[in-house]
Amino acid sequence: MKVIGLTSMALYISLIVGLYQQKPLDQSIEEGTLIYQDFCLQCHGSEGKGESGVFPPLAQSDYLMENITQSIQGIKYGMRGVMVVNGVVYEGMMAAQGLDDEEIADVMNYILNSWGNSTQEQITEEQVRSVGP
Repeated sequence: MKVIGLTSMALYISLIVGLYQQKPLDQSIEEGTLIYQDFCLQCHGSEGKGESGVFPPLAQSDYLMENITQSIQGIKYGMRGVMVVNGVVYEGMMAAQGLDDEEIADVMNYILNSWGNSTQEQITEEQVRSVGP
């Protein structure tokens, strides 16, 4: 009886710990690549360059690197209005993509580590969850 109780307790603890473990950055980037291809590529392009004056670049984007929370909000809830990216004014709308918090974290990690962007600060699912409209 004690063995079953201890086994159950160990299983429970491992499940709880597993829920709160963060995936490695390289795995998040890899998963974010697929999400980018499905949801972002059509507007921002395969190299993240966007289209000047229409779709802002994600590659070497000053806005993106300086406005992480606003970028998460844009993916999560959509965005509209004026923004300046690398000195170019963009005024338009991006619809919410319908991604869950983990998918948003993964695609952000991919974007933040692609096309000349680089950061070792990993965006987490919990961080995305905490961002409101």
